[in-house]
Formats: sequence, C-alpha cells, structure tokens
Amino acid sequence: MIVIEKKQINDIPVLHIVKQQKMTESLPLVFFIHGFSSIKETNLNYAYLMADKGFRVVLPEALHHGERNSGKTERELSFHFWEIVLNTIHELEDLKQAFIDEGLADPKRIGLAGTSMGAIITLGALRKYDWIKAAVSLMGHPAYEQLALWQLNEVEKMGIRSPLKEIDIAELLNEIRKYDLSLEPEKLKGRPVLFWHGKLDPVVPFDGAYDFYESIRQDYNEIPENLKFIADAHAGHKVSQAGIRSAAEWFEKHL
Repeated sequence: MIVIEKKQINDIPVLHIVKQQKMTESLPLVFFIHGFSSIKETNLNYAYLMADKGFRVVLPEALHHGERNSGKTERELSFHFWEIVLNTIHELEDLKQAFIDEGLADPKRIGLAGTSMGAIITLGALRKYDWIKAAVSLMGHPAYEQLALWQLNEVEKMGIRSPLKEIDIAELLNEIRKYDLSLEPEKLKGRPVLFWHGKLDPVVPFDGAYDFYESIRQDYNEIPENLKFIADAHAGHKVSQAGIRSAAEWFEKHL
C-alpha cells in the first residue's frame, strides 16, 4: 500500500508519499515541484508512480501557492515568479536535510523534478546543489536571464503595466544570473538529466530547453545514457501520459 502523509517541515507544507512497509527506511528520495499557480496535490500521479518503484517522494508547496496562498491574483503572482523560484531553491536545502536527519533519505540518492515553474526551479537547483544525483525537467528553461527577458517582453506585448521599475529589473536579472545553469553548464558534472518539452508550448519556450540540451551534448559524449531530450511534436504546455511515465522511469534507471 502507498500512503500519503500531509506534514509541515520548517513551516513548509509538503505531501510525503511512500510505500507503507518502507515508511521508516532510508530510501532514495525524490522532490517533485509543482508549476506556477498550481498546487502540490496536482502532482500525486507522478508521486504514485515513483513511490510504486520504491522511492520516497516529497511534494512541497511553493511560496504564495496552495496552503501558502497569500491572496494574490494570478496576475499579481506573476510579478513574484522569480521570488518564488529562488525561494523554493533555498527551501530545498532545508527539506533535504530534514529527511536525512530523520534517517529517511539516502543522501547519495536524491533526485529532483518538476513541471513548468517546478522544472525551472529544478534546473536552477542543479547549478546550486551538487547533492542532486539525477533530475527531470518537464517544460523547464535553464537560461534564467533569457526567460525573464522573454517574460517581460510578453507582458509588454499584452499591454500589461508592470510594477517593476528599471532598477528592479536590473536587480532581478543580477540575482537570477547566480542560478542560470546556461551560464555555468559545467556544474552538471555529467549528472543524469531528462528533458521533456512540447514543441507547441506557448508558456515556456521549447527552444530554451532544446538549445541548452544541444549545447551540452558534447559534455556527455562518454556517458550519453545520462542525457535525454523527449520532444513531443503535438504537445503544448501539458505533459503527456508518456512524459509522466518517463519521469518515474528515469529515476528508476538513474537513482
């Protein structure tokens, strides 16, 4: 039987999913991060598939989302996007350590994955943390500065007035560059990374992930099995059933 435990770790609401008979064992651990304006519960399908394969899975709630809802509209929330991304990256360290301290996670077998914003968080965390052994990016974008500038341009095209002043934008770009994996791809160090992206995605540009993948392929020449890109020609901003299964299969193989 697979159990779902609702708990708080350092005031961060999480769902903890694991086989009941393995509840107190030290297991390989996967963090799965939800997308923008979503909630942790929407990713229970991923968690079930992974837990069924013997992983301990943790679904954290991102800042201003779900149980941490701050009453902001989706438009208001959009101007806090990068604050949420960076905050989640920082919180991952505390979450990881909590499970290790309880003897519930193998520190050498920790994976990270997410959809959309969660995948963007995943790729930034890969630059910051070397304890991530394997990762899955579902509709992510590793080039933070490039994505932020694209987002600002899209807002302008829609005629939406941004509350961000030029100095705010400059400070934002300066901060997110520290987590921009495209600026320091060598931080991957050959770790297993799976990318899944729909070619018709209107929310997170396909080319951002694919161009990065192409740029690092040579770094994986000796370990090509550690890098994979699944491009779905018919998908927009929604992961296919095959894509969902591929995430669990990737960790089964590499974690």
